[in-house]
Amino acid sequence: MDYETHEKLRPTKEEREAKKEQARKDAEKALIARKKADEAFRANFERLKAERRARESDEIKS
Repeated sequence: MDYETHEKLRPTKEEREAKKEQARKDAEKALIARKKADEAFRANFERLKAERRARESDEIKS
């Protein structure tokens, strides 16, 4: 059996830079999504905390 060997072509400088730029853009998108998720979590946490405090306040008054 004969196996052909293929030389792996090295990416050009432009290709490497384009890949780095795409990775940076992807990282920025992921960071933005993470920040939105964190803000939503924090808002929900604060809402639930306020509800709990209101319930506890009503229990103490009763």
